[in-house]
Amino acid sequence: MFAAIWTAISATLLLAGAASAAGCAAVTFEDVPFTVCAARPEDDIRLFLRDDAGEILGTFDRVEMQAQTDGRAIVFATNGGMYHPDRRPVGLYIEDGVESAPLVTREGPGNFGLLPNGVFCLTDTAARIIESRRFADLIPDCTYASQSGPMLVIDGALHPRFLPDSDSRFIRNGVGVSIDGTVFAVISDKPVNFHRFARFFRDALKTPNALFLDGKVSRLFVPEIGRRDIGFPFGPILAVTRPAD
Repeated sequence: MFAAIWTAISATLLLAGAASAAGCAAVTFEDVPFTVCAARPEDDIRLFLRDDAGEILGTFDRVEMQAQTDGRAIVFATNGGMYHPDRRPVGLYIEDGVESAPLVTREGPGNFGLLPNGVFCLTDTAARIIESRRFADLIPDCTYASQSGPMLVIDGALHPRFLPDSDSRFIRNGVGVSIDGTVFAVISDKPVNFHRFARFFRDALKTPNALFLDGKVSRLFVPEIGRRDIGFPFGPILAVTRPAD
């Protein structure tokens, strides 16, 4: 399955004549369609929250405009973590080395507080997903970071609270990092429960660690294939960019 996913993504990139190693492809797992977007550590992977005036961006259109001011084009973008009603991040958030929201390690309500949760951390050379309490001990030097929850896969094991027959099904998105450092941003294209979503990361993508980003509000923007999901504004946005043509 892993080889088939890479073949599909590679074929998509070749047909598009892409200049970046990043790209997206459709994959079916256990009769559920997913869109998988992959990026390598050398790609420009980052998180977006506010514009230069301090206003929360909140939409793909505004993130695209922000990237264009830097001479960049969006390869793909998706919502990048949970947020409060005013769209501030719920947990740790670091952008361009500046922390604007602190790490939260206590148990709490909702999916975010379903421990263990975790942090998606980008350094200058690598991407990691780290369980939050371990993150508090390590304090890694993240250029970008977004805390969310629950963890989907933890050192190769599924989150212990997930039930195979759960009827809680939503469009969900998450992020995983493979052993070789490849970042996989995934959205389910049909409603799926946590157990199946996590199995996709573990069994199909072979990611030893993966993190749930959100559900219900999950959306994806991929200009190359004409996909621009619409909906209400949200908080952090995870995006990969390339030099503009």
